[in-house]
Amino acid sequence: MPTADTRSPEKQPHPSAPPLAGIRVLELGQLIAGPTCGALLASFGADVVKVEPPVGDPLRRWRSVGDGDSPWWQAMSRGKRLVSFDLRTEEGVQVVRRLALAADIVVENFRPGALEEFGLDPAELRQEKPTLIIVRLSGYGQTGPYRERPGFASVCEAFGGLRHVTGQPGEIPVRQNLSVGDTIAGWQAAIGALLALRARDRDGIGQTVDATIFESVFGLMEAALPEFDLGAEPRGPSGTTLTGIAGTNAYACNDGAFVAIGANGDSIFRRLMRALGREDIADDPSLATNDDRLRRAAEFDAVIGDWCRERSAETVVDVMVAAAVPASRVNTIADIANDPHANARSLFEEHEVEGKTVRFPAARPILDRTPAARLPLSGALGADGAAVLEEWLGE
Repeated sequence: MPTADTRSPEKQPHPSAPPLAGIRVLELGQLIAGPTCGALLASFGADVVKVEPPVGDPLRRWRSVGDGDSPWWQAMSRGKRLVSFDLRTEEGVQVVRRLALAADIVVENFRPGALEEFGLDPAELRQEKPTLIIVRLSGYGQTGPYRERPGFASVCEAFGGLRHVTGQPGEIPVRQNLSVGDTIAGWQAAIGALLALRARDRDGIGQTVDATIFESVFGLMEAALPEFDLGAEPRGPSGTTLTGIAGTNAYACNDGAFVAIGANGDSIFRRLMRALGREDIADDPSLATNDDRLRRAAEFDAVIGDWCRERSAETVVDVMVAAAVPASRVNTIADIANDPHANARSLFEEHEVEGKTVRFPAARPILDRTPAARLPLSGALGADGAAVLEEWLGE
């Protein structure tokens, strides 16, 4: 028999409550993709209960700084309540099953088939509770010949095409020093969860969301596929530029910093050249359009590069801003942390960690009436077990 939902139907969220207030999410994922989805849902009011194995989520120990849990873990687990059950035991599976049936959404990022092997078959769960939404994240999806392949962000970024267009032509493809694929997949999974909630509001029936890392990465490939189908060469790496677009690049300055300039619009390009004192280029009719400029891109790119090398990054940005040309210093995390605009936008939230004030990224986007909450850091392994069992299961 399904576990009864202990919430009172009369208790409706206040109109100004967070958008997901009253929504229960059971997070079974580990590391990054699944927890990214759960973190976003928690930021906007969902009651997210994270199930960890007895040894804890491995992310607790990745890139540790100091003696406690890693900042990466702390960032990903904010606002979640923590329980610990061993899915390799019948007792653990039965408790998690009851929690799943008391939830609105279950998020998992095990390999395809693992949930069924644990005895938590989504089809059976949804048969017992038709309103349940189950979000499944994996490297390659729940179907297809590659479904059982292990899929971390690094390899799925390669499979999905992102790695091929990143780096310098002719060199080994590089990756961002981040788990881009995991994060994007987590966001896409959260969108899927919200869409499923909206559909459930309409017809009262839940569904399964199948989100993958490789498909999330492939979704970043813009028009690369139709370009190829129309006869273009497969888009490859282009270093610091963008294939087919002239006037966008990054340039070295005399203080060792770099500035990115985006002058790929016709009128913006003319403003850029006038700001550099090159009216001859600005008014050159042979450079009037993007296609025109592509044929002479190396020529005017060298002009911009020479001008930047004689100035500091701050001066370059100031001149570009005054000329209404998009430009920014290529910021380090230290630059962003001290930037007045980032601070004016409340981009950071502070927490005490090991006796120090530590900043974490605040949730985005900004909603003017029901914004994301400032979430507390999560605690020790299994810290919220008793409270969750009482509130969700009435025990």
